[in-house]
Amino acid sequence: MGPIVIPCSNYKGKGQDILAASSSNNQIQILNAERRIDLSSHIVKVFLTLKVENVGTSPASEIFLAFPPSQADQLALVKAQAAIGKKKKKSYVHLDVNPTQLPDAPNGTKYFSISLLNPLSSGETATLEVLYILTHSLEPFPAEISQLESQLVYFRDSALILSPYHIKQQTTFIKTPSTKVESFTRVEPTKFAGRELKYGPYEDRPPYSFSPVIVHLENNSPFAVVEELLREVEISHWGNLQITEHYKLVHAGARHKGVFSRVDYQSRASVKGASSFKHLLASLPPRVHSVYYRDEIGNISSSHLRTDYRKSELEIEPRYPLFGGWKATFVIGYGLPLEDFLFESPDGKRYLNFSFGCPLAQTVVNKLTIKVVLPEGSKDPSAAVPYPVEQHLETKYSYLDVVGRTVLVLEKKNVVPEHITPFQVYYTFKPIFMLAEPLMLASVYFLFFMACVAYLQIDISIRK
Repeated sequence: MGPIVIPCSNYKGKGQDILAASSSNNQIQILNAERRIDLSSHIVKVFLTLKVENVGTSPASEIFLAFPPSQADQLALVKAQAAIGKKKKKSYVHLDVNPTQLPDAPNGTKYFSISLLNPLSSGETATLEVLYILTHSLEPFPAEISQLESQLVYFRDSALILSPYHIKQQTTFIKTPSTKVESFTRVEPTKFAGRELKYGPYEDRPPYSFSPVIVHLENNSPFAVVEELLREVEISHWGNLQITEHYKLVHAGARHKGVFSRVDYQSRASVKGASSFKHLLASLPPRVHSVYYRDEIGNISSSHLRTDYRKSELEIEPRYPLFGGWKATFVIGYGLPLEDFLFESPDGKRYLNFSFGCPLAQTVVNKLTIKVVLPEGSKDPSAAVPYPVEQHLETKYSYLDVVGRTVLVLEKKNVVPEHITPFQVYYTFKPIFMLAEPLMLASVYFLFFMACVAYLQIDISIRK
């Protein structure tokens, strides 16, 4: 069945005419904009290429990105880079991106500012490459499906790029997971071929132009969402780094209805359970050891570990396949050699260099908590994280502890695989504290030995 064409007219929010008029004097205009939206998984990736020009008289040091409020709540990450050079000599330089506010934003529009390396002088052009990632933006419809049905989802966006600038020419490409598209909104010119839906090119669109579109398509990729992930990283200066990860996993796709037939699932899982998943892949550091995978019942033996000198991969299989709405909780633990992750800075501080994010591939983490447990006696902890996070300190007591161990807690919501980057935790530590536990053990044994000697030497008999 071919796609159902739904006509749609341009939409302008309240207050747009005022802003459009005031934007005519803006010193930035976009000569060409190309947007590519990847819907091949439940994590929506949008690649945006902008060629901007300064048509004003004063230099411009930043470029603004605009997002409708519905997308702003789903934004997990925004990155930008500038293209330098031409063709074979082209290179890219990372640019700082930060949320910001503009006065009189129409309909609650949210903004991010891209800081240019060098101010853009009058008449100059620059090419920017932007990547932003959306989570929970695919809505299952129907909301409930049986084991034999494929999963269909709605994706809502605009055929026109929402921008505070005048755009001379723009095109949007939407990549679908398969050729099965139930319907899509048509905003001429529109073309659908194979697995790609093309909107545009559109020319000379004023600021804040918006034309809503809906695409109803098939997407059977695993909608793996970790509702809560607690990663505990415990540092031992005796040479080991112990990692314990607690997962609360859910299939966030269309809810499963009816009965589940394991016979049908095992016979043809790709057809009779197309939207389910039963395997997860965790990327672990190299030289990992003492790996375990268990849940509340006990150890789960359906896991496979592959290691080499560059990386380690742990393939895990829950006790049952996960359909829409089904949940699973489990724990992954492993040890690492401390020398690969703990270093000393020039100012004498020690610092842990570890990876931020979730080791599981293609998963969204609604709430990530990382607890770095420092050795007893550590002082002045601080973290250098490349993303905004919430931080606070706790105290943990373990065996043979006297004053407890300082725990640096990092929390972040809406985490995607692109957040996996190194972060550092700095602290000061005096080596004398390493003798605390051995001296305590020696003291206990000594006192016990002296008590035994004293007991043997004391005469407690009543006869003389």
